[in-house]
Amino acid sequence: MFITRYNPSINMKEYRRGLDLFNSLLDDYVTVGKQSDFGTGFTPAINTREGEFAYHVEVDLPGINKENINISVEDNKLVISGERKTKEEIKEENYYKIESSFGSFSRSFSLPEGVDIENIRAESQDGVLEIVVPKLKKDVIDKVKKITIK
Repeated sequence: MFITRYNPSINMKEYRRGLDLFNSLLDDYVTVGKQSDFGTGFTPAINTREGEFAYHVEVDLPGINKENINISVEDNKLVISGERKTKEEIKEENYYKIESSFGSFSRSFSLPEGVDIENIRAESQDGVLEIVVPKLKKDVIDKVKKITIK
């Protein structure tokens, strides 16, 4: 017979891990491209890739006017936010209804070192917003400035 000392902290860690997993599953269910029951908004799908000269961020925003999208750089983070207006259409007679996700959204990405913040550009076409974050040229990054002591 083995004697095992009871350690409540181990049991609490396992319990906490289970709760965290359950909460993350609920978060994924509520926010994957759907409006939550609490009306908090939706989460647009985003693709990122790194090219030779720039980083590319593509955001799926069908049905959103570019006037309702805000892009900014705050504390070395690229912040994309906006709002999709309610589109509610119900026609009677043989019944016709439109359902779509709506509400506000906000996504942010930490920018790596060596990006040219001054020349970030964005373009929207066919419901896809593409943001291009250019990289600084290698000679600008590697440039060392010697400071003389007076």
